[in-house]
Amino acid sequence: MSSRIEQLEQSMNEKGLDSLLVTDPKHVYYLTGFASDPHERFLGLLLVRGEEPTLIVPALDAEAANAASSVKNIVTHNDTDNPYELLQRQFKRNIGTLGIEKEQLTVARYEELSAAVSAKQYADIGPLLRSMRVNKSPEEIKRMKHAMDLIEEVLRQGLKSVKTGVTEIEIVAELEYLMKQLGAQGPSFDTMVLSGPKTALPHGTPGDRKIQHGDLLMFDMGVYADGYASDITRTFAVGEVSPELKKIYNAVLEANLQGIQAIKPGVTLASVDKAARDAIEKAGYGPYFLHRLGHGLGMDVHEYPSVHGNNADLVQPGMVFTVEPGVYVAGLGGVRIEDDIFVTDNGVEVLTSYPKELIVLEG
Repeated sequence: MSSRIEQLEQSMNEKGLDSLLVTDPKHVYYLTGFASDPHERFLGLLLVRGEEPTLIVPALDAEAANAASSVKNIVTHNDTDNPYELLQRQFKRNIGTLGIEKEQLTVARYEELSAAVSAKQYADIGPLLRSMRVNKSPEEIKRMKHAMDLIEEVLRQGLKSVKTGVTEIEIVAELEYLMKQLGAQGPSFDTMVLSGPKTALPHGTPGDRKIQHGDLLMFDMGVYADGYASDITRTFAVGEVSPELKKIYNAVLEANLQGIQAIKPGVTLASVDKAARDAIEKAGYGPYFLHRLGHGLGMDVHEYPSVHGNNADLVQPGMVFTVEPGVYVAGLGGVRIEDDIFVTDNGVEVLTSYPKELIVLEG
C-alpha cells in the first residue's frame, strides 16, 4: 500500500499539489489497507508535501485502523467533535492547491472543508486515482478471481432451486443466502433474477412472477470478496423455448465471443463495442441492443473504463472490464451473457468460466 502512496506523492509533485485529501472509503482502503464504512462520519487520508501521511478516522474505528493501515500516523475524532476543525489543525502552513475528489464530496461537505482549510484553489484528483486503479496488480486479480469463483459457485448451487412455480424473489433469497454461506462479504449489487417476458427489461426488478415452462430465466449477480467485486450474467431456458428465443440467444452468444476476440492492448474501447454490436446487427437485432457493451470492474462494480461506441480511449494491459451484450424484445424476452475480462500484455484472460452455451433447466 505504501508504494501506492509514494506513487501518489510523486504525482503531487508533478502536478504542483501542495496537499491532497482522499475521502472515498474505497480509495482510503486502496491506499492504506484500512477498509471501513464510516457512514456519515468523516474519514480521510491527508497527504501534505514533505510530511508524513495522516489518516483521520472516527474514534470507534481506531483499533481496526491501527491494525490494518500502512499509515501509522492516525488521528481520531469522537461523534461530538467537529472533524473539520481537527483537519484544520493538521495543516502547519498555508495551503496553495488542495487536491480533492470532486465526484465524492457533497456540496455540504465541500463547504465545510473549504471553510476549515482555506486553500487558495482546489484540483480534482479523481482522474489521477482512476488512472492508478485501472492497472490491476496480480494481488488484485487474485482477489477478483476469488470473487468470481464464489459467484459461479452460488449460481451452480442456486440453480437447484429453479422449478416451475417458484417465484423470482424466492430464487433471489436463496442466492443471497448462498453468497454469505460460501464466504462472500455480500452482493456487489442488487441480485437480479428475471423470467419470461421480464427478461426483456435490462434492469428489471425481481418480483412474485412464478417460473413457467418455456421461459427464459436471466441471472445477473455478483459478490464482494476481499474488497473486490465480481459481476456475471447468464441466461437459461426453463424447458423448451421458442425458436425465436433460441435465435436471440445465439446472436448474443456470438456477440459476446466477437467482443472478447476484439480485445487487445492498443485498440479503442469503441472498436470492442463495435465488434459485438456488429454481430447482433448481422443477426437482425441491432435496435434491441440497448446499452453499452461493458464497464470497468474492481473495488467498484462499475468503474472506469466505460466500453461504448464513442469511447476512443485505448485498451491497456491491467484493465478489467465486462463484456455483456444483450438483446431485449418487449413482450417476448431478452438474453444477456456477461463475462469479466482481464487485459494482458498480449491479449485477454477471461476471468469468468461458467458455460455459455444455452443450458436447458428441467421445468
